[in-house]
Amino acid sequence: MAFTSPGVVQVKDATLLLSPGAQIRDTHNRIVLPSHVSGEHVVRMLVDRNGQVHRVWMLTPEEALAPLPKPAR
Repeated sequence: MAFTSPGVVQVKDATLLLSPGAQIRDTHNRIVLPSHVSGEHVVRMLVDRNGQVHRVWMLTPEEALAPLPKPAR
C-alpha cells in the first residue's frame, strides 16, 4: 500500500479512499494518523461496504511472510 495523498491510498493498480473513520496501525500496533504516514508499506486491510479502506495494519517482515488467516464461516 502506498500513501500518496491525504485520504487516498494506492493498492496494486487501484486507487482507494480512506473511510471517514479509518484506523491505521503501525508495526507496533499503535494508531497513527493518515497524515503521518507516507511511502509504501506491506499491510493487511479491511474494506467497508462502500469500498473504502476502513482498517489498515502495517506488517512486520515476519507477519508479511505468515500465511493469510482463513476466513470465518
